[in-house]
Amino acid sequence: MEHNKLSKVIEAARLYYELDYSQQEIAKKLAISRPTVSRLLKQAKDSGIVEIKINNPAETGILLAEQLREKFSLKEVVVSTVPENETEIIKKYLAEAAADYLFKVVRNEDIIATSWGTTIYEVAKKLKHKLLHGTTVVQLNGGVSHSEIKTFATEIIHLFGEAFNTQTLLLPLPAIVDHMLVKQAIESDRHIHQILEQGKKANIAIFSIGTPVIDSVLLQAEYLTKEDRLSIQSKAVGEICSRFFDKNGNVCNENLNNRTIGIELHELAKKEKSILVAGGPKKLEAILGALTGHYANVLLTDQFTAKMLLNRDEALHKKV
Repeated sequence: MEHNKLSKVIEAARLYYELDYSQQEIAKKLAISRPTVSRLLKQAKDSGIVEIKINNPAETGILLAEQLREKFSLKEVVVSTVPENETEIIKKYLAEAAADYLFKVVRNEDIIATSWGTTIYEVAKKLKHKLLHGTTVVQLNGGVSHSEIKTFATEIIHLFGEAFNTQTLLLPLPAIVDHMLVKQAIESDRHIHQILEQGKKANIAIFSIGTPVIDSVLLQAEYLTKEDRLSIQSKAVGEICSRFFDKNGNVCNENLNNRTIGIELHELAKKEKSILVAGGPKKLEAILGALTGHYANVLLTDQFTAKMLLNRDEALHKKV
């Protein structure tokens, strides 16, 4: 395109798209005919000088986020647009969204509590550095050592500490013990008690969700009795911080819950930001149970899961 013609194309495009001139006003200002203005604007689009993008709220997740927020009485919802409804792809996109969200919301003096697992590990790897003062990162619940699947508990706390320049507190304990008396003895230790108290005091908690399937880390571990496994697989739809709950969000095995070390589910609901990062068809029932139990007030999910949550919730209400 010749230089003079290119200059006219750009000038017409700026007047029309940036300064809101009408085509008639542009014709008068440039001393050309109105059809010529129309041709210049078309050339601007055809040549890539002007790109027009339509932001459809339904496609970008804005509308879905608002519907989920209202439906489940959440403080905030972030819906990421992912290319495929596949677990590992969803996890990657949600990790990036969660890392961006944390970068925006964490402040000096915050106490940030995290669970363990592959989703939160992906979040931890994506965290951006933010220089904070007086901030603490603490592990929410005990870990699992008897499992072929790595839980990344230590790595998560370390990466969070590095990203936010913070003090870190690990909870180097099993998630579940054999007897309630053992749990009580462990939690009575002064140092362990202080870490658990920091978890309760945390104003920000970030966690994902597990499902009671055969390859679940907790079901693979040696901490559960045969009765525990049967109870979980018959009643539970999900697990947060090693605590199992049913479709209504109720803890479904009190005996097991009383032997679990870490934050109680009802404590999560009290946080300023209780952030659930989860998506994918396999976790649908678990997410729905967690939202029904009000364990999260911030949800980060994908557009496929968002639509399924809304449709599934409506279907359940119709049955009642």
